[in-house]
Amino acid sequence: MFRELIVFLLSLLPSFEARYAIFVGLSMGLDITTCIIIAVLAVLTLSTMLVTAMDVLDRVLQGFAYSRYHVARKIHELYSRYVLNVRKRVSKYVERYGVLGLTIFVAVPLPATGIWTGALAAYLLGIDRRKAWIALVVGGMLSIIITSSMATIVE
Repeated sequence: MFRELIVFLLSLLPSFEARYAIFVGLSMGLDITTCIIIAVLAVLTLSTMLVTAMDVLDRVLQGFAYSRYHVARKIHELYSRYVLNVRKRVSKYVERYGVLGLTIFVAVPLPATGIWTGALAAYLLGIDRRKAWIALVVGGMLSIIITSSMATIVE
């Protein structure tokens, strides 16, 4: 049970995620089926956790607008300006590629892609929570398929 827990916890780390934790699980002697099940559970957990966290973060930072502290209001102002600027600049790409583009971005098993970066991108791009969650889950599952098929070839 200790090995499975290690693989699950590694699956939650930024940039590492489930796609690479599969290889660690295999190197620790776990079978491919167990590694895939752990990876799927991690993708579901991480996608749900990050979409919710981005929503909470947004609410907190929006609440800074009504703070009695100048620093908090200034943080809100900078935050709002940045997020609105990013959304305005990329809106044509979001309309064009949207959820499919985000899904592909998350699915590609390369550094700086994945669920963590995908969740941040979805938030900055203003993609609806449900659509973002679906893109993160589907992209994460595709990434698992890609890496586990590579792992079976290597074995």
